[in-house]
Amino acid sequence: MGHGMGRRGIRTVVLGAALMVLAGCGAKTAATDEEATGTAATAAWTLAAPIRIDGVRTAEGGRSLLVDAEVPDGARDCVRRLRGRLDTVEHGTVYVMVTYETRSLDRDYGCTGTQRVQATVKLDEPLGSRRVMVNSADVFTPVGATSPPALRQCGENGCDPTPPRCTSSSYHQAVNDTDIPQHTSWVERGCDDTWLVLDLSTRTGPACGDVGDGCSSSDVSQRWFYRAESSGWRPVATNGAAGCVGIHKVLPEFPERMCASLPRLDRG
Repeated sequence: MGHGMGRRGIRTVVLGAALMVLAGCGAKTAATDEEATGTAATAAWTLAAPIRIDGVRTAEGGRSLLVDAEVPDGARDCVRRLRGRLDTVEHGTVYVMVTYETRSLDRDYGCTGTQRVQATVKLDEPLGSRRVMVNSADVFTPVGATSPPALRQCGENGCDPTPPRCTSSSYHQAVNDTDIPQHTSWVERGCDDTWLVLDLSTRTGPACGDVGDGCSSSDVSQRWFYRAESSGWRPVATNGAAGCVGIHKVLPEFPERMCASLPRLDRG
């Protein structure tokens, strides 16, 4: 009797083990099927900011802002819960936040494209002449806007670049507006109310210590000529020859009094 009961117990254990194995096989098959259709179906939603802010304009008499932004897009749902909200107003600037939830951070989910969306931000009072900063990065202003109600986007030199002057800060702005690498130094070779000449020098080579310590590097130099405009110094020509012959080939109107004594550019 006891021996028979032992066999039934064994059969029960074996049957239970078999069911567990089958259940395990079924679970494995289901997982494989899910992998075949893309495990991205279970990708988590993550809070994110737009890839780029394309523009801001006012609506409802200035009591709302319409923010155009670029966000991920793909075959599946890539964006949900797009939201624009007022953060704070300080020192003449309205700070707003634009966010959404996305699965694009999962590379397998397929959000490889982009789409343009619009977020609405309600203001407590009309914008007036105040600036708008979106996500602590992009700044827009209604002052000087050429196509209202669209706001004017401010650049690297701010919303109101300083007029061209023969000053260090004005030279710095000129260098920022020139198509050269960052961390470039300059030497002023001539400046008046209309023209500016700067020799720009950019260090190249690996990021290391001093040359005397065995660090190999060199400088790449260029001479740039600028013309004064209302928004600042605009680069108009580059030439490293001594005197006026070189620059007059490309910029005949450049005054001789400012180029006659120019030394040949040392290109490092």
